[in-house]
Amino acid sequence: MRGKAELLAFLKGLGIAHRTLDHPAVFTVGEGDDFKAGLPGGHTKNLFLKDARDRLWLISALGETRIDLKRLHPVIGSARLSFGSAALMEETLGVTPGSVTAFALANDLEQRVTFVLDAALAASDPVNFHPLVNTATTGVSQADFRRFLSALGREPIIVDFAELKRIDG
Repeated sequence: MRGKAELLAFLKGLGIAHRTLDHPAVFTVGEGDDFKAGLPGGHTKNLFLKDARDRLWLISALGETRIDLKRLHPVIGSARLSFGSAALMEETLGVTPGSVTAFALANDLEQRVTFVLDAALAASDPVNFHPLVNTATTGVSQADFRRFLSALGREPIIVDFAELKRIDG
């Protein structure tokens, strides 16, 4: 499993420019507004989910995006969704609650987790995620975030949460 240092080295190895800001631990989207003001771009919320067929999902969205889990499952092709356990999150993504992040896909070597990306976040540049810990935030350009996903062999499902529709085909 990668930790913060290994993730940042991985990004550097891919030629991905990043800016990381260390800060006190945050556990919810509403925390940390004071330091977020100093980081341009889209700030995220990330949900680790499990469906009724035991498939795993990670949703990354802008912090202010409203996500209706009761109506989302037919849009992404899942069974009914609920939050995944902390133990399952740590097993598959190598992070603990409060530290969930799209960067944790680097730890999902078996690609057990399907990635869902908010269309509004996909349009944001730069984007900011925790670097596997909730005591820092790392910003990368949208192009570099896509390069990160590509290096992992990941193609996100893109969902417009405002219209609750899939827009990636």
